[in-house]
Amino acid sequence: MNDSTGLTLIPPSVAPALDRAFRPASLATRAFRELARASKAAVLIELALEQADGSVFRFQTEALPEGHPQAGANFIQLERMVKFLLWSRGGFRIYFNGPKFLGAALEKHFRETPTGKFDSEIVGGRIFDRAIEVVMTRDLPAERLNTTPLGRHLEGCRIGFDLGGSDRKVAAVIEGNVVFSEETVWDPYFQKDPQYHFDGIMDSLRKAAAHLPRVDAIGGSAAGVYVNNRVKVASLFRGIPLEVFNSKVKDMFLNIRKEWENIPFEIVNDGEVTALAGSMALKQNGVLGISLGTSTAGGYVNREGNITSWLNEMAFMPVDYNPGAPVDEWSGDYGCGVQYFSQQCVGRLLPVAGIKVDASLPLPEKLKHVQSLMAAGDERARKIYQTIGVYLGYALAHYADFYDFGHMLILGRVTSGAGGEVIIDCAKKVLAEEFAKSVKPIVFHVPDEQEKRHGQAVAAASLPKLKN
Repeated sequence: MNDSTGLTLIPPSVAPALDRAFRPASLATRAFRELARASKAAVLIELALEQADGSVFRFQTEALPEGHPQAGANFIQLERMVKFLLWSRGGFRIYFNGPKFLGAALEKHFRETPTGKFDSEIVGGRIFDRAIEVVMTRDLPAERLNTTPLGRHLEGCRIGFDLGGSDRKVAAVIEGNVVFSEETVWDPYFQKDPQYHFDGIMDSLRKAAAHLPRVDAIGGSAAGVYVNNRVKVASLFRGIPLEVFNSKVKDMFLNIRKEWENIPFEIVNDGEVTALAGSMALKQNGVLGISLGTSTAGGYVNREGNITSWLNEMAFMPVDYNPGAPVDEWSGDYGCGVQYFSQQCVGRLLPVAGIKVDASLPLPEKLKHVQSLMAAGDERARKIYQTIGVYLGYALAHYADFYDFGHMLILGRVTSGAGGEVIIDCAKKVLAEEFAKSVKPIVFHVPDEQEKRHGQAVAAASLPKLKN
């Protein structure tokens, strides 16, 4: 199958039961790479992404030579790859060494198209405080990776918290042991007053503090991007007008720290803490984590055991190249991870599976219904989980082109119960049948209930280093 750009889209050998139109990014990318090399005249493209702290990430790919019958596919393949790099690595400046017309088209994409402007505004403007720019040059900067040995500090009396889209969790930790934990339902997404968030977080912290003789440090995780404890962009605050966000939300955690007498305090993306928790529990590095919850969270601990400055925002990374793929409601882009690895995916697959529910039900309730059907042996529910598992297998093959990992941590409400086993079994089937020779072995890990409750809290609590 080809779309209008000429990019070859390959049907998966292991087809998802409820999505016959799925065209994996991993297969399209591999097919394009083989086509470019078979031309005997492949054009090298070098890319570098620069972050505000001076980190630079290098990557290279190939394009079809001018005059090739499918040369029209060059731009869409490049644009999808750059989007993946932007949301996995992050950066505001893209250095480009390749055909000038492709570099110019990429620059125009970020300046004029709705999805490109969204990426420029969020990744560039909101996270790195400047719009994305494309610099065409043959002299790319050298790669520089700033890693952070953040976490793994267990001494003292600490509070760990995690802020999700449907609940917030908190734990009191003494010398690495959880002495209190609590989960509180909340609804932060569309609240217009940030006081709702502030009061909720403070309430959880105070409850945890009541179980400690003192509070030496506080560490937290939440959906979104946080730099030096400042909120850059986060779906938790989606309902807050931008001017209020800038005045009341950006420094919210700095203000919370003041309420606790400026003790050591760190908040990072929830996916990073998930990966850190997995690395700590497994005593392994090279861990990629993905959480299938209200949205899609990701995190990465590199081979040295450190959290990097990468964004790892898997919700926005393209995994399906079918131009008719589901569209993300926030970015307006198609085929992005949030529509494949979250409660949103379960919701959109319900009617396809023939399961009727009240359309007004919130996504967590729809998921509970599917879980109850799965527990009762309903084949329609099984097909939902099978479809997600096939998505995951093909996505992991794509992630392996960008991440060096051997351990995959899977969690989130979508993976709870028997459905989670189906997801993993189907992902393993895809990797074994489609990518046995091209993807290094991946070991899957699913934390048990205690690990999920306490592991994340302990990892979050371990983020700050105590003052000497």
